[in-house]
Amino acid sequence: MADTVADFLLNRLREWDVAQVFAYPGDGINGLLAAWGRADNKPQFVQARHEEMAAFEAVGYAKFSGRVAVCAATSGPGAIHLLNGLYDAKLDHVPVVAIVGQTERSAMGGSYQQEVDLLSLFKDVCGDYVQMCTVPKQLPNLIDRAIRVAASEHAPTCLIFPSDVFDLPYEPPEHAFKQVPSSTGLTLPTETAAGDGVQAAADILNAGEKVALLVGQGARGCVSELTEVADLLGAGAAKALLGKDVLPDDLPWVTGSIGLLGTTASYELMMNCDTLLTVGSNFPYTQFLPPLDQARAIQIDRSGKWIGMRYPYELNLVGDARSTLQALIPKLERKTDRKWREQIEENVASWWDTMQRQAMTDADPINPMRIFWELSQRLPDNAIIASDSGSAANWYARLLRFRGQMRGSLSGTLATMGPGVPYVIGAKWAHPDRPTIALVGDGAMQMNGLAELITVAHYYRQWSDPRLIVAVLHNDDLNQVTWEMRAMEGAPKFAESQTLPDVDYAAFARGLGLNGINIEQTDALGSAWDKALAADRPTVLDVRCDPDVPPIPPHATFDQIKALAGAVLHGDEDRWGFAKQGLKQKVQQLLPGQKGDG
Repeated sequence: MADTVADFLLNRLREWDVAQVFAYPGDGINGLLAAWGRADNKPQFVQARHEEMAAFEAVGYAKFSGRVAVCAATSGPGAIHLLNGLYDAKLDHVPVVAIVGQTERSAMGGSYQQEVDLLSLFKDVCGDYVQMCTVPKQLPNLIDRAIRVAASEHAPTCLIFPSDVFDLPYEPPEHAFKQVPSSTGLTLPTETAAGDGVQAAADILNAGEKVALLVGQGARGCVSELTEVADLLGAGAAKALLGKDVLPDDLPWVTGSIGLLGTTASYELMMNCDTLLTVGSNFPYTQFLPPLDQARAIQIDRSGKWIGMRYPYELNLVGDARSTLQALIPKLERKTDRKWREQIEENVASWWDTMQRQAMTDADPINPMRIFWELSQRLPDNAIIASDSGSAANWYARLLRFRGQMRGSLSGTLATMGPGVPYVIGAKWAHPDRPTIALVGDGAMQMNGLAELITVAHYYRQWSDPRLIVAVLHNDDLNQVTWEMRAMEGAPKFAESQTLPDVDYAAFARGLGLNGINIEQTDALGSAWDKALAADRPTVLDVRCDPDVPPIPPHATFDQIKALAGAVLHGDEDRWGFAKQGLKQKVQQLLPGQKGDG
């Protein structure tokens, strides 16, 4: 039998070295599913429990592999369900190709069942490249361009196939007018910023006395270059949240995360520097950068589309981070006065002492910070960590000390609920030999994490390292929004929207044949992490933690905390727990150099 369009599509994906497609079936892609059967499931069809989860798994794969990921869904509702995950890819600049079905060509425009204007629907999220295949000769160009655009633009793209097109005999484009042959393969350029711009950057940095670095995911792979720049300039380096794994936290001049979820060391670095070098970051919150009239600033970014838009940078250098830093280093002068560096390192050491004290304070029943602190002491050097959105992101940003080859991510710009578990599933297909850990709130776990445990149970035996750990912050509260209502609206907790049904997450895992550990006492935390990290199968840690431990920004003042307390003490069902825990955490922050149980 001659190859169909669907046969050719799968073959072309194999030529691009696509090994998995994260997907969910439906009759709009029946012809593609039949071709998968003929292709002996190559590339592998990885069946998620929901199309949104398939998209998130593709994002996780792309984030942790650095390669283009592919997801697929049927027409109508299946295609619609992909959107949230694809927007996550768009906003975090991740290469994902979506393949979606459509109603048959003969029915299009007839308001037929599941007919949706998919070209319009995907125009925003996949605006860099979205096309519909209506005749076989459009291939292979559509596939090749979708993959190349995704890779080169770090963006999602989409190909739409009317269901009958999948079954048409494949015909290659001819050497003829209005036909477009194509080829596989892509070698991306390494662009160094212009030489005069590099010299101008060096002049600004050499003139500065208190230099700060801000690094993001665009600086990944530049540890040695960033270390040399920081050493020459006596600088410290803060990290945007998506760049948390760019520099290890065991370097004494790395101040950790920046922003609302960030560290006091990063805040002090930005508020007191006189020169700022931003590398590979599009960090959006100007109020956490130096005051506008205080610092001279330089930005290095691979794209002119994203440069110079968050801060009044004096100099904007478009170029690859690593090659541009390598060109910059010989032009930098070593600063002999190290007082600024010494102050940075003192602030970093004080921050980690504070985090330990806060994590060790008592709570009812378990301080959620302690979950992250105990994990941080045990993380394997090659671990891959994903945090969900919500209060878990606060503790991920502040308490985990990355080192070695650790990788980590979360939904940085979209900040959507629910990607934590599917991210680590995608990561497992990218790195089946590495342990992966998802840190999720119970709201996100109820939203979709429980269902994706079924996916984990279905596939984990294919991974050479079976360790996939999901730690659930079990407090029966949509905690981040509860705190945001208190802080931003001055409103007490609205229990009808915020209180969650109580679920035994560990029991659900055990019912699937996975490990499930219920943890209700602080002294059981460490051993539970040890068991999970030594297990022969995935594990769910169901940790009962205190919803009253506040994710207050570390740089918040007592006056700000007092104002927050005043707004909620009347009418909030958790007011006394909040008051007690908020005071305990702030006191620990104000006791530098002291260690203890609090």
